[in-house]
Amino acid sequence: MQTTMIPAAPARLQPRGWQQHWREAIRDPRELLSLLGLDGLAGVSDAAAAQFPLRVPRGFAARMRPGDPNDPLLRQVLPLDAELRLVPGFSLDAVGDAAARAGHGVIHKYAGRALLVATGSCAVHCRYCFRRHFPYAEQTAAAAGWRAALDTLRGDDSLQEVILSGGDPLSLATSKLAELTGALSAIPHVRRLRIHTRLPVVLPERVDDVLLAWLSALPWPVVVVLHANHANEFDAQVDAAIAALRTCGATLLNQAVLLRGVNDTVDAQAALHERGFAAGVLPYYLHQLDRVAGAAHFEVPDHEALALHAALRTRLPGYLLPRLVREVAGDGSKRPL
Repeated sequence: MQTTMIPAAPARLQPRGWQQHWREAIRDPRELLSLLGLDGLAGVSDAAAAQFPLRVPRGFAARMRPGDPNDPLLRQVLPLDAELRLVPGFSLDAVGDAAARAGHGVIHKYAGRALLVATGSCAVHCRYCFRRHFPYAEQTAAAAGWRAALDTLRGDDSLQEVILSGGDPLSLATSKLAELTGALSAIPHVRRLRIHTRLPVVLPERVDDVLLAWLSALPWPVVVVLHANHANEFDAQVDAAIAALRTCGATLLNQAVLLRGVNDTVDAQAALHERGFAAGVLPYYLHQLDRVAGAAHFEVPDHEALALHAALRTRLPGYLLPRLVREVAGDGSKRPL
């Protein structure tokens, strides 16, 4: 059985508030490496950490394998020298968010739905994040009590679905989320709510009684899109958080990013989707890497991605096969590969 050097949380959601777990996150790469017995690991970059700071909840770090520099969870969060390389085709705005801004904190790319950049905060800083360079200070929907964002949504009756994203929307206090959804409920053409979040996976303590009460009381069908890239991200506490979300009637999906050295094998992908389904989550998208500056070392070439997906198709039942897609700036939907 795997052992860890960082004390893991018990299977039941902890009574301590999730904000305390947030505050206790690891922020120093050297502390993380020391806890894993990897002091002096080559390639770790202070300069990369200065550009995009490390943040890792201790419960997530507890799922990493001690002594393994290639641990798939560690690779997702550890700042490396490779991030500093300038690579042609990798840009600050890889998916065209700037051109798709419809109002303050509102991104409108696809018919019938709009995305609110609810916050710039996340419980974990993933090194491949496509919004790692996003100007959150200027473009957060929560500014001024959501007023500008709500005005944008009210003014377009084609928008039937609101997507809460960020950052991670569940990093906001539940009272702040309730303030937003109370205002959204007064917009008659809004019929669905979607929440894109990594917190139930990396900080499952966030799924507390207050959050569950808020979700249960929402007036629309709710889809919660989780983000896990590897089967090792699931443990008993994550399972408990997911089970609690399901009691609210939410539809739970998982989207993953195909990442070199993390989940770029058939075995890793099959294990991810099978483990997620065992916890109560259906696969949704497998994204080809968004070509954001600093993430080129994670890229898997298209021909390899297609071969991997074809092999998965013969191995998994159809309901466990995610759609392999890429987001292309200006397209009217995710582009299937």
